[in-house]
Amino acid sequence: MRRTFLRPVFTNYTLQVLFLAAGVGVLSGFIAIGFRYLLFFIQNVFFYQNLSVLEVSPIHHGLDDYVFIVPAAGGLIVGLITYFIANEAKGHGVPEVMEAVAVKGGKMRPRTVIFKALASAVSIGSGGSIGREGPIVQIGSAFGSTIAQWLQLDQYKIKVLLGCGAAGGIAATFNTPIAGIIFALEIILLELKSRSFMALVISSFFATSISRLFLGTTPAFPVPSYEFVSLYETILYLVLGVLAGFTGLLLIRSLYKTEDLFDKIPIPDYLKPALGGLLVGLIGMHLPQVFGVGYDTIEKMLNQDMLLQTTLLLLIFKFLAFILTIGSGASGGIFSPSLFIGAALGATFGWVANYAFPGITAPAGAYALVGMAAVFAASSRATFTAIIIIFELTLDYKIILPLMFACVIADLITWSLSQDTIYTKKLSKRGIFISHDMETNKLEAKRVREIFHRQQGFLKTLSIEKLQNQLLKSNVYSACVVDENDTLVGVVTVKNVERTLEAGGQVGDIVNEDIEEGYPDEPLSEALYKMSKNNLEMLPVVSRTTRKLLGYVTRADILHAFKSEIARA
Repeated sequence: MRRTFLRPVFTNYTLQVLFLAAGVGVLSGFIAIGFRYLLFFIQNVFFYQNLSVLEVSPIHHGLDDYVFIVPAAGGLIVGLITYFIANEAKGHGVPEVMEAVAVKGGKMRPRTVIFKALASAVSIGSGGSIGREGPIVQIGSAFGSTIAQWLQLDQYKIKVLLGCGAAGGIAATFNTPIAGIIFALEIILLELKSRSFMALVISSFFATSISRLFLGTTPAFPVPSYEFVSLYETILYLVLGVLAGFTGLLLIRSLYKTEDLFDKIPIPDYLKPALGGLLVGLIGMHLPQVFGVGYDTIEKMLNQDMLLQTTLLLLIFKFLAFILTIGSGASGGIFSPSLFIGAALGATFGWVANYAFPGITAPAGAYALVGMAAVFAASSRATFTAIIIIFELTLDYKIILPLMFACVIADLITWSLSQDTIYTKKLSKRGIFISHDMETNKLEAKRVREIFHRQQGFLKTLSIEKLQNQLLKSNVYSACVVDENDTLVGVVTVKNVERTLEAGGQVGDIVNEDIEEGYPDEPLSEALYKMSKNNLEMLPVVSRTTRKLLGYVTRADILHAFKSEIARA
């Protein structure tokens, strides 16, 4: 009853989507806030046996000698959830969202919301070396998809609202509204259309507004103002970009090799996250900064509060702790770990550069900032997102030149050596291949007027017998029927003619008037959609203003045009 009541309210496509995008944005903002406090609560329970939702920062203060047990206990709980209840809660979440868009029409199961939130909060809160952004993206996307399915919207709207959930999640988590939009376009929807772009902007606006209302306007990583000191630094940022590219490539390959390794271990699957947690706990006993999302540690590296030896150790062991956490089957994101590893790489490189070339180099924190973006760009191939998110986090334009340069170099290195990103590798192992190139849809670019057959219709007063003779001569299976003014009346098929031939009569007696119509100015994609939706092989083409028949277009015509465009490309 509710669905019937709500649906007539939304009659205009754009207003409907924008209204729902605002709602999804508000929900995404509250999801980001709620998940944040759930994470703090679980973290306090695991590490300090304290029922509090207040953040304890950093989490490694006051830990005892048995801290290595904590990530193992969390891993066991996560293993039980993902094995017995919700398998989709396993892993870093974003590939599942991409899969929903690519092959499931944007549909995600509602229960993903609950169990992904719980599994990820336990993984991160117990010390798993993973991020909270991926789970928030998956939860927000699942909310958007669920709302669209509940209202029985079409497939495209489901995908757009799913993307709105992803954009809102990133925007609210980092307080970066533009980066949230770009992330959804570059990673989730892989398209740039006015309708979807407007919806993403609305969602990101409301999600960020909710986040700022409750959490304030402070950026995730407050950093000093850095700038491009000398043109000589171009060479250094080139080297950093190359190092970030190879680091991103190593991250992708090591992560999935670790997954394969854990798959071969002869123990029940629900125990594997506990084993991974135990190994991470042993690392954390000596280097507790690897626990959790590590925002406080990233901030220290960006502000040069860590020495070379520490950043080098963190680079190695955060890398190891991350692949052990995700590879063993825990639940969490790859966003903040890649930022952490990039910051550690950049800070280490920056200290070396400062020592070797003290007069021409920016502080080590500047290289940490650039390295943070470059490693994420390399591992995810979301280069635009990486550039924008760092710009929004710092609100400083002075570092933009080396930032862009290093990110593109890092992306180029990984792209040259790997077809997959850290997100798509998981999908390609399942036989789902996704391209990150946002090319123009070739069926969107061509219009019906370029390929349709100009042909007159058959008068509705024509006898059925004469129509049959005409159809046999033209060797077609259906025909358009018009009145005396050449206005389309409907379509008649050979089967209808054969069925009613003995009874005689006129074509107007057997014509099917409940038909779809095509227009000369509409894209081929729309015409193909109409035919597919109604299982048609032919679509009448009429004037938009007069409904006078101009001709027809067939499914074969559209497919031939598509093949020609592919061959030309």
